Amino acid sequence: MKSNPQNHSNKFIERLNDVLSPIAVKLGNQRHLKSISSGMFFALPFMVIGAFFLILANPPINIEQFNPNTANFFMRFLAMWKEWSVVNYEAITVPYDLTFGIIGVLTAFGIAYSLANEYKLNASTNGLIAMVTFLLVCAPVEDGQISLEYLGANGLFVAIILGLLVVEVYKLFETKGIKLKLPDSVPPMVATFINSLLPLLANILIFYGINLIFVSAFSSNFPAVVMQVLTPGINIAGSLGGLILIVTIGQILWFFGINGSSIIFPIVFTLGVAQTGLNADQFSQGEAMTHAMNLQMFRISLLGGAGNTLGLVLLMMRSKLPQLKTIGRLSLIPGICSINEPVIFGLPIVFNPILGIPFVITPIVSLSLTYLAQRMSIITMGYIVDPSFTPFFAQAYLSSMDWRNVAFTFFLVAVSVVIYYPFFKVYEKSQQKIEKAKA
Repeated sequence: MKSNPQNHSNKFIERLNDVLSPIAVKLGNQRHLKSISSGMFFALPFMVIGAFFLILANPPINIEQFNPNTANFFMRFLAMWKEWSVVNYEAITVPYDLTFGIIGVLTAFGIAYSLANEYKLNASTNGLIAMVTFLLVCAPVEDGQISLEYLGANGLFVAIILGLLVVEVYKLFETKGIKLKLPDSVPPMVATFINSLLPLLANILIFYGINLIFVSAFSSNFPAVVMQVLTPGINIAGSLGGLILIVTIGQILWFFGINGSSIIFPIVFTLGVAQTGLNADQFSQGEAMTHAMNLQMFRISLLGGAGNTLGLVLLMMRSKLPQLKTIGRLSLIPGICSINEPVIFGLPIVFNPILGIPFVITPIVSLSLTYLAQRMSIITMGYIVDPSFTPFFAQAYLSSMDWRNVAFTFFLVAVSVVIYYPFFKVYEKSQQKIEKAKA
């Protein structure tokens, strides 16, 4: 009796799922990774508003190519805007400097707050201790002035490290019962204040002390040394190959019904925000932007949702099968906003070896094309942190203020249609045979 290849395939998938699923679920629920993800969102509103002022200070016009004799009303308006922004540039960019420019401070607070919540500790107190510790380590006072070098994107990884470790120190005091014994008559707010003194002092002594040791031994402060140590790893993860590898792992996890995007999010989003911040700094100083692995690349990896499935949705909408057409129509609006669970679980793509292939391949192609387009100056590198879950074309414009980026995302949707087409047709025919057999 011949063995059925389909049965062997199903058994292999089941075994692989049994191995990968517990690991992926454990990673997704790991409190430190969850806290990094949640903590980054604390800073997100400030980054979006800060980016607005950066846009206000840099209207999309090349004044050297402006000719007042032939310009229309809109170009004249942009020229007037440019003249006004040049005169008032420093005043306009102050909100940017104190929002986007201090995302390290905001992230340190957010991560410590989130991790403290995971441990059922006092979240606000831990957030404030992390923020103060971060400022002590990353904002040295020189000649009566605070250095801003590591308060923004340059200090983001230090903010993550301190945000996590500060809470662990605080937790140690709680678990060991190292606190002052106070009578029950003491109000809770006063007790919280008193019992936060020792963890605050301990964190300052530990991390500010480590910083002083680094300054003495290496003539560089703690964040500078950390960035030097992390640079090789950042270069790998922040390269095209590294990003493709991380995104591909996320796609494979989705294939087994596991939310791969949430698992890879802390890594990809953190790198994307950091490099977007560095591009923003270069842009604000009139320099050429050089950081290709910016947040725009992360958005491209999720164009239409995980697997870049917007092209698949468009094919489904023209399907001959009513159920596929219905799912496609219902998935269009969410897909435009990069939400595609209806396709992943409704079609489904989960445990679907036919559609699983383009699901993995399409983001790789899209990321490669976007990287080349950025390097060849066909599109503008992302330098603005745009809001999540907004239409993909709006994100493309808001990340770069360049209409070429919008046109390019529509081109990528067309590419996804081409990649998905042969696999979708195979799947559609297989479903038609099933329907005929049922009839």
